[in-house]
Amino acid sequence: MKITDRHKPASEILMSPAEVERNRLLAEMAEQSTDMISRHSPDDWCFIDVSPAVTHLLGYSVDEIVGMSAYELYHPDDVENFKRRAPSVSYERGLYTHTYRFRCKDGHYTWLESTSRTIRDPHTDELKEILVVSRDVSQRINTEQANRRLARVLEHSSDLVAFVTPDHRVSQLNEAARDALGLEVDDYDLPLNRLFTPDSYAVLQQQALPQARDRGSWRGEAQMFSRRQQRAIPVMLEVLAHRTLDNQLEYFSTVARDMTVIKQAEAKQQQYQQEIDHAARLITMGEMATGLAHEINQPLTAVVNYVRGIQRRLQTDRESALEAIEQPLEKIANTALRAGEIVRQVMDFTRKSEPERELLSLTTLVNDLLGFCASAAKKHHVQLENNLPRALPEVYADRIQLEQILLNLLLNGIEACHREGHQSPLKVWLEASTDQAGQVIISVLDQGPGLPADPEQLFEQFFTTKADGLGMGLAISRTLIERHGGQLQAENRPAGGAKFSFTLPAAE
Repeated sequence: MKITDRHKPASEILMSPAEVERNRLLAEMAEQSTDMISRHSPDDWCFIDVSPAVTHLLGYSVDEIVGMSAYELYHPDDVENFKRRAPSVSYERGLYTHTYRFRCKDGHYTWLESTSRTIRDPHTDELKEILVVSRDVSQRINTEQANRRLARVLEHSSDLVAFVTPDHRVSQLNEAARDALGLEVDDYDLPLNRLFTPDSYAVLQQQALPQARDRGSWRGEAQMFSRRQQRAIPVMLEVLAHRTLDNQLEYFSTVARDMTVIKQAEAKQQQYQQEIDHAARLITMGEMATGLAHEINQPLTAVVNYVRGIQRRLQTDRESALEAIEQPLEKIANTALRAGEIVRQVMDFTRKSEPERELLSLTTLVNDLLGFCASAAKKHHVQLENNLPRALPEVYADRIQLEQILLNLLLNGIEACHREGHQSPLKVWLEASTDQAGQVIISVLDQGPGLPADPEQLFEQFFTTKADGLGMGLAISRTLIERHGGQLQAENRPAGGAKFSFTLPAAE
């Protein structure tokens, strides 16, 4: 069925061969086009004729749709818009362009975009018919609607979103970003460095944007800057690179989540943990009060004895005594220094301070701690041994926290080995090695009665096997080890007794 031949007056059929060939080509183009070309009566918009594309677009055959009114197929919401020439209908140079929903044969609606032109009698200017070209724009409309929905979500998102050109200028900000950063709606085309602190902008230039350009995205922490509040805003930042169909970089988007509340909570938690750690050290020192008193009393007693010996010599033979007191005076000085060192260790251990990691020699630190625990071991009839290898690498850790961990494990081992009436002393000793990952494994072993059936219970807060224990020492020790990137574990030894092991990063 040729839409150019139907209802033609006889006068129009008398054309030159060139005109006939031209009309034939046009008719063939219309027949083959994927766009639907239709003719309509001007009063009720009935289909006079239509191209075969109607079957592909609407599901009707040509014969089925001819005679039907287009008004019958419009979506109810769209037909009134068309009649009233709503904003969805545009007019330019005698052509109407209209986007609307049209009912298909199976009952569902599809989006069409139609361009229509009126055909008038050249002599009377009477409206004869309307010629319409329609195409399916469902995919475009659905994409536009999805983009509008996403835009509304983006604008109302609590995340701070910015769009950035390849030359690092901000082209658009959502409401949350404008509000948090103290910017107005008309603040656009800003340099990207206006949104970030200098250090974070340097990270964006050197790492984030290049990685996003190469790999598609980058994620990390950064600090944005609020001009209104004149403060830095900690954020978790994601940078995405968006490309054109020909894989050219079109723009970046940055999505930032304000971490202020989380950072404040982390700071409070850290402060709380420091208070707990400090309290644990005080508790440990309280448990060792008797031993410390004995430890300090020994050098003080020695000093008193040396002084009294010198006094007696001076009373009996003053001249010869002056020559003989040099060595006792040196012993007095060394003994007083030892007492002062014990006091310093106690003060350092109980002092509340920020963690300070440094390179530490485990051999030196363990020797000091074994000396510190000597009186407690003697009291419980326990033998202490240092079995650390000589070629052990240094570790990177906080001295006070590491001392707290080892002291807690050593005291637990000493108390576990205490047995009334036992003739030969039981042992508590330390071992160390390195694993394949280069970490140092430190173990405290004892010959005590061993651990309960579920050793993990020992690391629960307030769980204790001691009559007067608080159940916090091992829980805090595990937390401190995990802060250093290691793990603290407990197990029973096959030969009897317990073994507590933890890892620390070795110095590179």
